[in-house]
Amino acid sequence: MADRITALNIAAHLDQVAGFYTEAPDYWLLAEESHPDPYEKAEEFFTAGAPGCDLDRSRFLGLFSDSRLSGLAELHYGFPTESDAYLGLMILGPWAQRAGRGAAFLSRIEDLARSDGATKLYVGVLEANPRGRAFWEREGFRATGVSKADNTHGLDHVLHRLVKPL
Repeated sequence: MADRITALNIAAHLDQVAGFYTEAPDYWLLAEESHPDPYEKAEEFFTAGAPGCDLDRSRFLGLFSDSRLSGLAELHYGFPTESDAYLGLMILGPWAQRAGRGAAFLSRIEDLARSDGATKLYVGVLEANPRGRAFWEREGFRATGVSKADNTHGLDHVLHRLVKPL
């Protein structure tokens, strides 16, 4: 069976998203240096958006490989400007990486953003994640020159904003 991308919602998919975070904690180990509470992160996936974004316009997506949830993405609109889209999160489970799924998932997300009227797609990448940044740059994202210190978890992260014209 081929990969499929499905719209997710909190009522129907909270348990699956929590299960995904249990099986794929690697991003959170990098970003927070701790295993996430899977249900807390799953709720956050559906309820935390980019600054000023209307969550009713956001898209929450799951990449399924066969019947297994293998990737998550949250796509928000209106940040940093009204005509922009912001990819708040895109994660693949370790079992789904390095098989072209990330690029295919991103391509579908870009199609959705375009169809929703966005002219640019933004993403934030942690300086501590050079592998992630290399992925975004391979996919056509470029530095905006906007960076910020993020000490939310006491880890002195720096977050860099990248952009790709749609």
